[in-house]
Amino acid sequence: MERLVCLVIGYVFGLFQTGYIYGRLHGIDIRNYGSGNAGTTNMLRTLGTGAGAVTLLGDAFKCVIAVMVTRMIFRSTQGDILPLLGLYTAAGVILGHNFPFYLHFRGGKGIAATAGLILSMDPIMTLIALAVFVATLFLTHYVSLGSLLVYICFMAELLVFGQSGAFAMEQRYLNEMYILGGFLMLLAFWMHRQNIKRLLHGEERRTYLFKKKSETK
Repeated sequence: MERLVCLVIGYVFGLFQTGYIYGRLHGIDIRNYGSGNAGTTNMLRTLGTGAGAVTLLGDAFKCVIAVMVTRMIFRSTQGDILPLLGLYTAAGVILGHNFPFYLHFRGGKGIAATAGLILSMDPIMTLIALAVFVATLFLTHYVSLGSLLVYICFMAELLVFGQSGAFAMEQRYLNEMYILGGFLMLLAFWMHRQNIKRLLHGEERRTYLFKKKSETK
């Protein structure tokens, strides 16, 4: 029951679509522009660096706040599995972000929300994932590639940190965490399936943080 409650809490927070709301405040539905996605990258390409930054922060911190709420609710009764419940909450946020019912299930791809998930778990995990993303973006200018590598990195971090005792949970709960983390990684790859095809064919669009125009290789 606790897991279901966490998923619901997360989904409700995930419904706060930063990019969509920001776009509406500027007179557009961001889903009708660019990639048709309500996430950070499309905001960056369509409305510029400032809009991208606002969307990234809004979508990341809605996940952080949702996890904090979960911890406050369950700290006294489920304190031994808080990391797992936090991951369920983050999964709900990502699902709410990707599939908001009031926008006909057309949201983002969940990467900024995932950044909030990692941020809420451990500062070292956050720094490692950030380094992977920044290095990939700097070297290739492919946001999608950086996002996918971050998910692979996150899954590896879950395994390493979990088995090293960082989450202080029994193995059965760790295994449950690994399965849920694997599901989120597969979901991210599914949401990026078109990007993956373009990457494989050398057709993926490059993104430059301080330019409104991006180049196509």
